[in-house]
Amino acid sequence: MYKVFVNDKPLFLTNQIAKETDFQLFLLESIDIEQLIVKIFQNKVQKAYLYYPDEKEILKKMKEKIPVCKAGGGFVYNKKGDVLFIFRNGKWDLPKGGIEKGEEIEETAMREVEEETGVGKLTITKKLQKTYHIFKRGGRYKLKITHWFEMQSDFEGQTMPQANEGIDKAVWLSPEQVKEALKNSYENIKLLFEEEHEIAGQ
Repeated sequence: MYKVFVNDKPLFLTNQIAKETDFQLFLLESIDIEQLIVKIFQNKVQKAYLYYPDEKEILKKMKEKIPVCKAGGGFVYNKKGDVLFIFRNGKWDLPKGGIEKGEEIEETAMREVEEETGVGKLTITKKLQKTYHIFKRGGRYKLKITHWFEMQSDFEGQTMPQANEGIDKAVWLSPEQVKEALKNSYENIKLLFEEEHEIAGQ
């Protein structure tokens, strides 16, 4: 199952038919995806499932219905175990951005972290899960697939938030501060932290 966020509301891609309780079920094959997205943005649909029988093909089917853009992002720790956050559009987020021509996705993630926060000396320690969300640009809806990487940084200088990208702050947050920041963050970012804690708790 894939969890795609539309305006922070979940849209599940699934090959299981569950009994509807608090959500609406649609057939991926025949749905007008744009209409559904608009309804979610207008708060007319709170939670939806898109059904397609073949789980291996489900994402491919979705990609046939909506343009996709690929992004890379960093879940960056410093030596003290603090996490690098950015503050943009009134919410806490992690640095990420779109892939450029000829780049490997790992390069994208590291470049975006450096551009958005000024933090360098980065090493990728592991690949994390991908996250999915739908956004609107230039009048069109797109599915953004973000590849996340856990990174370590030995950087000790001043962070430099990328103002022309609307970033107000780039800061290192302690585990306690992270808990607070996640109350004003995106569902995708919360998912990443859940994954990190599951790994750490093993």
